Amino acid sequence: MKKLVALVLALIMVLSCTAVFADEAKKEFNVTVLVWKFDDTYGSSVRQGMMKWKAVAEEELGITINLDMQDAGDDMAKQVEQCDQAISKKPDFVIINLAEPAGGQTLVDKLTAAGIPFLFYNIPPSEETYESVVKNSGSFFVGTLPREAGDMQGEILADLWAKDPAKIDVNGDGKIQFVEFKGVANNPEAIARTQYSEETAKELGVPLEMVTDIIVADWDTTKANDAMKATWSSHPEIELVFANNDDMAIGVIAALSETGYNTGKEGDKSIAVIGVDATDAAIEAIKAGKMTATVKQDGDAMGHANIEFMLNKLMNGDFYAGMEDKYKLNDDGCSVYIPYAKITLDNLD
Repeated sequence: MKKLVALVLALIMVLSCTAVFADEAKKEFNVTVLVWKFDDTYGSSVRQGMMKWKAVAEEELGITINLDMQDAGDDMAKQVEQCDQAISKKPDFVIINLAEPAGGQTLVDKLTAAGIPFLFYNIPPSEETYESVVKNSGSFFVGTLPREAGDMQGEILADLWAKDPAKIDVNGDGKIQFVEFKGVANNPEAIARTQYSEETAKELGVPLEMVTDIIVADWDTTKANDAMKATWSSHPEIELVFANNDDMAIGVIAALSETGYNTGKEGDKSIAVIGVDATDAAIEAIKAGKMTATVKQDGDAMGHANIEFMLNKLMNGDFYAGMEDKYKLNDDGCSVYIPYAKITLDNLD
């Protein structure tokens, strides 16, 4: 409760530190949220965060925020159509979770022409389009440092190796045979998590040996489950799985449990599985001894930031002015990162 009050007070301070609102009479804001897909577990936590923090802002600031959330179902063409429909309703603001990292320019051109302000979150525009889509458009991006989750996965493994190598090196050959489950091929977060989970672990002295090509499972539990069944049957020497997100990690665990591994039952064999997101399912799996660890991606904090930056732009005319004490602005001048945190059985509380 103390934390909630402090965050509310911080929001009030931010929104009142500028002398006047951009439009003093404006007390109701219509906001469209274009979402990559509703059935992504982490994305759902961000949406829940936005709903929670918009309600807090409404109560404390005496305003109304109407959030119209649209599900693109992982379809960029559909998201473009939803953007057109939103523009026809003339919303005050659009919050965008891109269906495709390379697809942002089309949305930017449409919204800019309509004079509607917008920001991006979670999925960054591709490196080739980032400057025009975010910086040059006068927009903003709320995300995470792409490599941080991968670094933390590697650090978790290094800590486990230093503590008890035999527990990870099941076959005792002095190295860890592993596979990597990647979200999607061209996503910056997936690319960085995949690269740095391995690189960081090796830099910290963990002997790793990848036994298959990187497995792309689209962040999806079922796809990861199917892929792990096939991979496990042909590579029973696997001792570790890095997964770009917890949904895929849960699918991997389900596949392993069918062969008596990672059941959480005393005496049953297991291999290390390390994910990202700290979803409820992953936390329960760690508690049950089925999953080794995860890296927390704070959906509530990202949802909160989306609401704060949106309101600051609408009410004070600037995304970042007055937010300096709460968020660290990145060097590009138009983005902030929400930090990750390592989650293991030892620090679940």
